Parts: sequence; C-alpha cells; structure tokens
Amino acid sequence: MSASTPLEINLTAAVAAVDGVTPSILVTGGGSEAGLPSGPFDPLAHRTFDMGLRSFVQEQAGLALGYVEQLYTFGDRGRHTRPGDSGPHVVSVGYLALTRPFDDERGEEASGASFVPWYNFFPWEDWRTGAPDILEAMLPPLKSWAAQAKSPTRGRGLGLQGRLRFAFGDDLTSWDEELVLDRYELLYEAGLVGEARRDGRESALARTSLPALGQTMRFDHRRILATAMGRLRAKLKYRPVIFELIDEEFTLTELQRVVEAISGRHLHKQNFRRLVEAAALVEPTGVTEVRTGGRPAQLFRFRHDILAERPAPGLRLGHRG
Repeated sequence: MSASTPLEINLTAAVAAVDGVTPSILVTGGGSEAGLPSGPFDPLAHRTFDMGLRSFVQEQAGLALGYVEQLYTFGDRGRHTRPGDSGPHVVSVGYLALTRPFDDERGEEASGASFVPWYNFFPWEDWRTGAPDILEAMLPPLKSWAAQAKSPTRGRGLGLQGRLRFAFGDDLTSWDEELVLDRYELLYEAGLVGEARRDGRESALARTSLPALGQTMRFDHRRILATAMGRLRAKLKYRPVIFELIDEEFTLTELQRVVEAISGRHLHKQNFRRLVEAAALVEPTGVTEVRTGGRPAQLFRFRHDILAERPAPGLRLGHRG
C-alpha cells in the first residue's frame, strides 16, 4: 500500500481595484512571472481561512482588506507544481477581494507589491473600444485545435467545438463577458498560453507566430484571476459590489467608467443613467463639483437603504448581444 500524498492548503487573493478607467490586480514578489498574494494556511497561526488570507495580504502588500469572498478551490495536479516535483500536493483556495489602489506610492515600494492592469493578463477581455485585435490571431488556431483534438465531452456537457462557441460566441456576436475562465481554460488546454508551455503542455499550434497571449502568472494564479474576473462581472448585476471600488461620493460619469472598466464593455450614457435610476442604488448628495474643468457635475453616494428593500440589488446590464 502506497503512502498517502501530503497536502498543503494555500490561500490566494485576487485583490481588485480601479484607478480611473484602469481595472487592476494586486501582484507581489519578484521573478519573471507575476503572482497574487498567497501563502500556506497554518491552523495553529490562523483560526480561519479568512484570517489567514488577510494576514498574508497585510504582510506581503501592506494592505488591510475590506470586502473578501471565497471563490473556488483549485486542486488540479500540475497546476501549482511542475510534474515530477517532490513535495506536497498544493490545494489553492482562491478569494476575490475589492479595494482602492494605494494612495501613497511609497507603500507599494516598501511592500514590493503593486497594482497591475488586469487586461495585461487578459487582453482579449477588454471590449470597451470594440473587439480586441488579438482575437484575430487567437481564434484560427483555437478553432483548428478544437476541430482536430480528441477530448472527452466536458464543461457544461459540450464537446470542444461546442465549448469554443459557448465561450467566444458565434463569430464573436454573442460574447458573454462573464465567461473569462471558460475562455482561459480553452487557451490552456490548446497549449496556447505561456502557462501551458511552462507546465509541459505545449501544442504544435503554439509554435506558430502567435503573439504573446497576455502576461503569464506563477503557478495557477492566472486561472484564479480569471475566476475572480468572471465572478466580479457577474456580481455587478445582483450585488452593489461596485461601490467597494469607487470613492464614497462620485459623479454618474465616474460610476459608469468604473462599471465599464470591470465589465470590459462600453455602455451608452443615457441607457446607463436610466439603469442606475431604475436600480435606485444611488442618491444625490446635494453637492455639485467641477472635477474636469467642464460643467459642474452632481455628486452621488450609494443608497444603503436598498439592502433592506431588495434581496439582490445590482446593475442588471444584460449580456452583450
């Protein structure tokens, strides 16, 4: 009888913030690949997973977290350690956290942590100015792989070609911004992203003249980030989480830009304002302010009473048609 494989529980945080129109993710450490704040759970030092995660982010980035929610448990073999490595099998518990960027850049320098635009890792997810050019390079090899590869049906009961249509839409006409992980998983399985090549899963397609498909991340951290992005994009529609990422007082234009940054979508100004009005999520402060040298803009704040009035208050954007 073989000895049991030792396990290590790792806690990993995808800490999101928005600076103006740039959605960013907190990365730590040096080396050739960026990584999310993470560390091993110690049941003697940490009474709960949540407390352990908060302590890692405080130690590694000098940041005290507010909003935190657990995402998923990632335990696939080969996604955290390379095949053949000795040591325990690592199970990563991923979290989504929301905050505002460092107000003092010296805090970033002191901790060795920084906020990096999350579209650096997922450039095909930013549709604010239309379909990203990188999709023209990505889709032909993906379609070729899906047509040729032999793989059991998995993921929502679809074959490879069905999964490809589901994740990327029919000729990009029915793009669902929430399916960030579905798209990344297909790219990984096809061997087209750097992590697949690093993990020994390179395909012949990857040896073509494809551009780099986003920056790579340590271990399975880009997979965790994809899960966090999809969760946050979905949650905008049924929870007021967007107000964790914006100043307490804001203009409707600023609110729209933050929603667009997270969702990766351009939103029509008047339609967005009607949506905000119908959702009853904000209330005027009675103050106007000139922030860009233009006409005075009315300031708003989150209306906390909505939490007692409706079970699922959010901005129901609907999917891109």
